[in-house]
Amino acid sequence: MSHATDTTGTVYLVGAGPGDPELLTVKARRLLDEAEVVLRDNLVGEAIVESLPDRTAVENVGKRPGGDRTPQAEINDRLVRHARAGRDVVRLKGGDPTLFGRGGEEAEHLAHHGVPFEFVPGVTSAIAGPSAGGIPATHRDHASALAVVTGHEDPTKPDSAIDWESLANIVSAGGTLVVLMGVGRLPDNVSALKSHGVGDETPVAMVERATLDDERTVIGTLDTIVDRARRVGIEPPAVTVVGEVVNVRETVAHCLGSGAAGESGAPGEWSPAASAASPAEEEIEVNQQ
Repeated sequence: MSHATDTTGTVYLVGAGPGDPELLTVKARRLLDEAEVVLRDNLVGEAIVESLPDRTAVENVGKRPGGDRTPQAEINDRLVRHARAGRDVVRLKGGDPTLFGRGGEEAEHLAHHGVPFEFVPGVTSAIAGPSAGGIPATHRDHASALAVVTGHEDPTKPDSAIDWESLANIVSAGGTLVVLMGVGRLPDNVSALKSHGVGDETPVAMVERATLDDERTVIGTLDTIVDRARRVGIEPPAVTVVGEVVNVRETVAHCLGSGAAGESGAPGEWSPAASAASPAEEEIEVNQQ
């Protein structure tokens, strides 16, 4: 194992939050202003990237499903290489760096090579996404338990790392399930919950591009959410929320945010009432937060 020297820079594993620059922590903002190098992911809000000082070297190492990607091994090597050159580095990730962000893997690699590092927590989209849509993750009257999972994995594969039966039990018992990165697997994930006993009428919401100007929220049930998400074209990044807490949005939507409520009763929401006229009008209801 290598050991850090006086000339070795520090790597900061920083959470950028859900996208709105105002949701950066004070410490994250300071480190971004001081960093010599920033290695950013694609889920980092563009307004945050654009706010970086001109002198900062910015490297996009983002990964998207089915698209170009920088291998994790190369990202790890770059972090070590920059630090050993005496540079202070920010590894900037959407949300929180340790929640499905590979921050733990990068920390282990840095420690193995004797590079000093620090975690700088960020506002995770698992909480910020639902709340931006008027949905609390927990509520004394609705949910006292919360589970957060990644939605990338195929729930039907025999060696799945996700225990859908246990997740279904949490929801059936009144808890909240938040699925990150699950747009592509939405039908599979819904089927997995149903097959383990979660009722068809269980409330479900999807919040797309939470906290950004073009945020959209779609409300439904376990039985309707796949069709509704498809009809309005929900795309990544989006957070899926399953549980009774989704119903809280109905009671608060008229006072949520600064946008004017549409026919559906809340900015950016698709509902059956909004769909009564035509498919084109359905989409109008979800296009603005």
